[in-house]
Amino acid sequence: MIASIRIMPAMRAWPSASYRHWNRGGAAMTEQSHSESQAQPEVLLRVDKLRKRIRGRWIIDDVSFEVRAGEIFGFLGPNGAGKTTTIRMLVDLIRPTSGSVQVCGRDVRREPEQALEQIGCIVENPEVYPYLTGRENLAFAARMLRGIGAARIDEVVRLVGMTQRIDDKVRTYSLGMRQRLGIAMALLGKPRLLILDEPTNGLDPKGIKELRAFVRMLAGQGMGVFISSHLLSEIQLMCDRVAIIGAGRVLTTGAVHELTADAPSYVVWQLQDREAGLRLLEREPQAEILGPDAADVLEDTALAAAPGAIVTTMPPELVAPLVARMTEAGIGVDAVQPVMPTLESLFLKLTEGEGIV
Repeated sequence: MIASIRIMPAMRAWPSASYRHWNRGGAAMTEQSHSESQAQPEVLLRVDKLRKRIRGRWIIDDVSFEVRAGEIFGFLGPNGAGKTTTIRMLVDLIRPTSGSVQVCGRDVRREPEQALEQIGCIVENPEVYPYLTGRENLAFAARMLRGIGAARIDEVVRLVGMTQRIDDKVRTYSLGMRQRLGIAMALLGKPRLLILDEPTNGLDPKGIKELRAFVRMLAGQGMGVFISSHLLSEIQLMCDRVAIIGAGRVLTTGAVHELTADAPSYVVWQLQDREAGLRLLEREPQAEILGPDAADVLEDTALAAAPGAIVTTMPPELVAPLVARMTEAGIGVDAVQPVMPTLESLFLKLTEGEGIV
């Protein structure tokens, strides 16, 4: 007999922000419905068949993707997949063996000055001088650009919310404040494309939330934002589209909500007789019992601390009949929790469980 069964609510992904079109002044236009036939947003970054060979080994092999105006694009991959190498080729820090990178229609190799003036970029950590104030750092960076005066510096200071601290020494800044200053420096030249490599590194939850809101604001004004990050849950909250890279190749690219729809759906079971429940689940051809990967799924569920929980993949419509069969077999079911598909579950599936950094 079963006393009570808790059917827990499914863990759901944050809904992906829908695309919006913006005019040149940054004013919002009416959100486009699926039925309307309008042109796609402008492609700001086009990467085509990018390849890089180092010491006889292909580090990057046939990487292609696009980043459009007004969208936030996530770039994900496990350790050694080639994320940082790709970013360095995007900004012409290293040359590709073959393939092309175009920014606003300008080829980075053939027209580097015209292409790169459209990019604001932070690769790894912002390079700032700790013994100078934030304003002095911005003034120093502005001298390397054309036509950037005090008015533009004041504008980006307000944009990143640093008005109260901009005249303090950078050595007194938190990691979050340094990240803001780095983004302010990247925005000085009014770029159309912002590239951020691991922008959440070292940030506390409040700083990550503020960064997320700020990046969304920039995309809302028509800027394209390219983000490399190891925080999959944050990428799912922040990005419109993503590319997942593994072993130097793009494994999949698409809208976050479309990709997560293809990710595995999990069901977590808490049973009074675990062994009997396992035997019943093993006889169900549409159910697959997870082994080592189960810990990754349990970590984000209400059953994380439950001893002996079982994690399966199965069609959602199979859950209720299995609960009934377990009840008939005298197997007590304490709790059942569906875990909705996430970017992380898709990532683990595509990269065969490799860690991400």
